[in-house]
Amino acid sequence: MSEETTSEPTDGLWSRLRLIEGQPLPVRAAAYAAVHDELSRRLESGAKLDPRETSGSR
Repeated sequence: MSEETTSEPTDGLWSRLRLIEGQPLPVRAAAYAAVHDELSRRLESGAKLDPRETSGSR
């Protein structure tokens, strides 16, 4: 595995996703929808990533 796939983002995304995975399916679906909406808003707003999140991705 490459370093990019094993490093964790500093915003806690991986821990959120692991928490979501442990929930019952209907709750999991709603939680994933919320994460999707949040990430979409961040992309559309042009919010800049924390430099620590992009290090190692290039």
